[in-house]
Amino acid sequence: MIFNGKTSEKYLRTGIDLYLKRLSHYLKLEVKELAEPKGMKKSEDHLTYEQELLFKQLRPDDYLVLLDEKGKSYTSRQFSDWMQKRMNSGVKRVVFVIGGAYGFSDEVYARANDQVSLSKMTFSHQMIRPFLLEQIYRAMTILRNEPYHND
Repeated sequence: MIFNGKTSEKYLRTGIDLYLKRLSHYLKLEVKELAEPKGMKKSEDHLTYEQELLFKQLRPDDYLVLLDEKGKSYTSRQFSDWMQKRMNSGVKRVVFVIGGAYGFSDEVYARANDQVSLSKMTFSHQMIRPFLLEQIYRAMTILRNEPYHND
């Protein structure tokens, strides 16, 4: 999982840490926070900078998933099925990326294997972090038939 920039709000960090701890029971999960660009005025400069940092983190066989407003929306059960298919497919690493304020460059979109939207609403890139982790945790509990998700 790759985030652009550090999580600055303590309450968000608390939520992230909570779900990372819960998920450690199910998955090997790593979070990388990439440095935010400083002093750049143009959105194109931001996108190029973030793209370069992202591509340095990726392996050729990574399954890259962009969290994007134009991505496919799922119910929690559908997302758990999506997760199961990725785990069964032989993919070694699924890398979720939450972009910065300007989204992703065309090159990042071209490299992506999938795009997922967690809502039609727009959230800050920092707020979506614990939301994504919670949905991954929920998916794992659904797949294991554990009591967490209620239909």
